[in-house]
Amino acid sequence: MSARGGGKSGRGTGLKAGKRARAASARASTPVSRAPQPALRGRLLQNESLATHTSWRVGGPAARYFEPADREDLIVFVRSLQPAEPLLWLGLGSNLLVRDGGWPGTVISLHGALDGLAEAGPSEIYAEAGVHCARLAKFAQTLGRAGLGFMAGIPGTVGGALAMNAGAWGGETWPHVAAVEVLYLDGRTAWLEAKDFRFEYRHIEAPPGFCGFLGARFRVTEDVDGGHERTTREWLARRKATQPVGKPSAGSTFRNPPGDYAARLIEACGLKGYRIGGAEVSSLHANFIVTDDGATAADVERLIDHLRHTVRSRTGVDLSPEVRIVGAQT
Repeated sequence: MSARGGGKSGRGTGLKAGKRARAASARASTPVSRAPQPALRGRLLQNESLATHTSWRVGGPAARYFEPADREDLIVFVRSLQPAEPLLWLGLGSNLLVRDGGWPGTVISLHGALDGLAEAGPSEIYAEAGVHCARLAKFAQTLGRAGLGFMAGIPGTVGGALAMNAGAWGGETWPHVAAVEVLYLDGRTAWLEAKDFRFEYRHIEAPPGFCGFLGARFRVTEDVDGGHERTTREWLARRKATQPVGKPSAGSTFRNPPGDYAARLIEACGLKGYRIGGAEVSSLHANFIVTDDGATAADVERLIDHLRHTVRSRTGVDLSPEVRIVGAQT
């Protein structure tokens, strides 16, 4: 998943994934091949509606939409792109609002692709960019490893979590990263250490020429007495009770300001349940915007703007959106 944009838990856990992980870990860098490139094996669509691929269920079409068959197919496709092509990476489509005018360039979706997951020694787990964060957390739990339980609270993929340093329940992605495999704009791949990236709250800065993430190795420790697993279950139970997990949303709408919570500020302004068109502030958690059938991206964006303006005028705090807003207005 690229830092310029926003996969589904998939298949491939086991011996095949393990071999893939070991091979990937051993690969320092793969140069661009000068031989003729093979034909694409994935799904390439024109003018594909992104409303069916994003968690808010709103948004216009992508000029081109590509679902790679696998890692190698993705690399072939990226090598075929023009350098100036507008590129948007998509996983589960959470944390993303695509405007009703759509995306003018290419969307690459890792939904169902890049789903390898394997143990990489006693203190690391390898996950490809399309792996659902909750699946990674469960896999670590099955191995009796601690440190990645917070991933169960991230409604996205590993690639997306890397791209925005996603977090939940006090944990963040990048402090647990040992190394990442990246794809450059010219089609090269390489393994980089975490220190090659600068990260902060919900933001990273990538090296020049960076295009997207192929996977990562995460540091874990032994969950000696099962305490980490129990804590994760408690977090999940609290999430189910306090967040609108059954309605279309994009996760947390705003970043928490220093020393405070966006949800508290929104609720203090009496905005729980406030609605514009088909978009509404959740009555369960004020930092979630949920949508109804017939909602538009413009409804969501207007509601975001209204929340920011109201909170700023009444409290002096300027909330910063955690969701990324992309695309053209209609």
